[in-house]
Amino acid sequence: MKDLIAKLDLSAYISSFESFLARQKPLFVNGDLALNFARLGELSSANLSAPKPVIALSDAIERLGLMAVLHISEIYEFSKIISYFIYLKNQQIGTKTDEYLAKIEIPDKIAEICSYFAENGELKDSVDERLISINEAMRRLKSQIDESLRSLMRSKSLANYLVDFNVHFISGCECLLLRGGFNASIKGAVMGRTQAGYFYVFPSSIEALKNEQSALLDRKEEIIYEHAKRISALFSQNVKFLRFIDGAFDYIDALLARVFFARSRDYSFVMPSNDGVIKLCEFAHPALKNPKRISIDFTRSVLLVTGVNAGGKSMLLKSVLSAAFCAKYLLPLSINASKSKISSFKEIDAIIEDPQNVKDDISTFAGRMQSWSKLFGKKNLLLGVDEIELGTDAAEAAALYSVLIEELIKNGIKMIITTHHKQLALNLSKNENVELLAALYDEKNSRPKYEFLAGIIGKSYAFETALRYSVPPSIVEAARKLGGGESFNEAITKAINLELELKTKIKATDEKSAKLDSLIENLKEQKIAANDELKALRAKLEREFFYAISEAKKAINLKDTKEKQRSINKANELAKAIEKPQIAPAPVLKIGDSVKYGNIKAKVLSLSKNDANIEANGIKMRVPLTSLKKGGVIVQSPATAQVKVEAARSASVMIDLHGLRSQEAVERLDKFISDALLAGLDEVLIKHGIGTGKLAYAVKEFLKAHPSIKGFRDGAPNEGGFGSKIVKL
Repeated sequence: MKDLIAKLDLSAYISSFESFLARQKPLFVNGDLALNFARLGELSSANLSAPKPVIALSDAIERLGLMAVLHISEIYEFSKIISYFIYLKNQQIGTKTDEYLAKIEIPDKIAEICSYFAENGELKDSVDERLISINEAMRRLKSQIDESLRSLMRSKSLANYLVDFNVHFISGCECLLLRGGFNASIKGAVMGRTQAGYFYVFPSSIEALKNEQSALLDRKEEIIYEHAKRISALFSQNVKFLRFIDGAFDYIDALLARVFFARSRDYSFVMPSNDGVIKLCEFAHPALKNPKRISIDFTRSVLLVTGVNAGGKSMLLKSVLSAAFCAKYLLPLSINASKSKISSFKEIDAIIEDPQNVKDDISTFAGRMQSWSKLFGKKNLLLGVDEIELGTDAAEAAALYSVLIEELIKNGIKMIITTHHKQLALNLSKNENVELLAALYDEKNSRPKYEFLAGIIGKSYAFETALRYSVPPSIVEAARKLGGGESFNEAITKAINLELELKTKIKATDEKSAKLDSLIENLKEQKIAANDELKALRAKLEREFFYAISEAKKAINLKDTKEKQRSINKANELAKAIEKPQIAPAPVLKIGDSVKYGNIKAKVLSLSKNDANIEANGIKMRVPLTSLKKGGVIVQSPATAQVKVEAARSASVMIDLHGLRSQEAVERLDKFISDALLAGLDEVLIKHGIGTGKLAYAVKEFLKAHPSIKGFRDGAPNEGGFGSKIVKL
């Protein structure tokens, strides 16, 4: 694990996290993952004090099982653990955590031990009256020793020999630092000598006091040992409990360290999923000081990253693996947790460094093959490979790695790979389980953007990188000519991107066709159901009108006037009781409303007097307003990575939206901004006019929500004033 942590540049991050632990332990947290995550949330909301540092006690527990006597300092370590659990049990943290703590029952006699110790770990005088008199005597002796030493330092006989007025502790004895020749002025034992030739002298005048002090210390140790023996006997009777509470402390400490670490950096926790998806939103690798946050949707088996040198490909790879690593061990991240999703993997591995080793007589490529050979047979693995073609012929590498990767895909291994090899990218682009990602380059400013575009194969910009790092232009130009310029490079890139675009369009057409077939089938079923309902209603009405008419005819044949009147009245009642079909009024709708057309959920695109244009599953229809019902939540199709072709060859720096409706204006504006970004523009002008203010408001809201817009302002008088916006990209 240490090797992986180093490869992912997480060493400083892990070291910082471990500083929050009360004692060192493995990163893995025992217990149910979902339950641990819930408790992390509860602990994060609670205002708790951190536990004191505690030493490892497994050896002490084993010795207790053999009826050994612990040192008083070891007993104090147990008391710190027990005291902290007593503290936690008195807090109201949260349902899951409180239920866990409630199950921990601390024996009264064990809990009482916690009150024996002062903050510095020494036994309190109140534990034993003999300690009170011993400590008082110790204080008195110390005062006498200090006074005796001060008296010696003030004496005239030592004035010429005294180097300083400090008391020096040498081998536990209070000494004075004297120059040579002091023998006639003071009696004492030399305890040491400095490099400058001075002597540490222990005065004979305080020797008796020190002996008395030593005797008191011995007596105090005897008393403390008596209590250590008694407490150890009690602990030996409760070894199982101590072993349990020691493990429980490690568990709580692991969770709290994560909480305090996350709080110190304003990080968030992400609950790992099990669907193999890695979706990062605004993630920043902890090793970066001023990170450019990344958002990526890694849903397929392989993410193949190509493009510009030093454009962030390797850091993207490390970021994806680091996010998965931290989520696996419930470590906090700098991320938008509510919009992110990180699957849990049984194992995470990285093939990053050059494995060439002279000592073992191994080449770069041979070392890489050793690493790859270990992958077959593994399951639920997340693998990162940097510069995959490193160390061998490019054409052979493309063929070999294409087959290796496709075989690993069959085994369910998820991979993120960086490469400059377009042939490898071309081979893999035909596999629907592979998603392409290109690092972008700012050609205008001759530098990488540290941004990525899905669905295309990027250029390496090797010549531009060489110029940026001061390689002479003449050498670069000669290299261009030797390589045939960039025509071959561009041809490959264009061919690949066109193929990807065609595949995407075919896939989109097939999906739309399937949706249309489903919609037609749904409408057929609705029509059949409506016809059946109409037939049933017609039969019901005919039956009810038949009864009313029959009753009226019956009155004609009656001779008694009263009977006739009663029969006519009954016929009228039957006629009035008939429920006649009512045409429901058209619902009041507005653009963007969610509606139901029969059983079909849709969204209103536009409205006219009697009809509405709606969209259901990507299919647009024009239907009568009376056939719609308001309400129903539209379930969006799962997000998939969209393939984009090469950047626009040219893009305008200005767009005029005058006279457009808000929806149409936003659609045009969205395409305009995308073209400007792909063209590498830094600033654009949007003219929308003032008018009623609706169009200006729609433009403003769109700009606020766009992730690639750094800022915008109203135009100056010569730029269109309040009727325009200057946008920074």
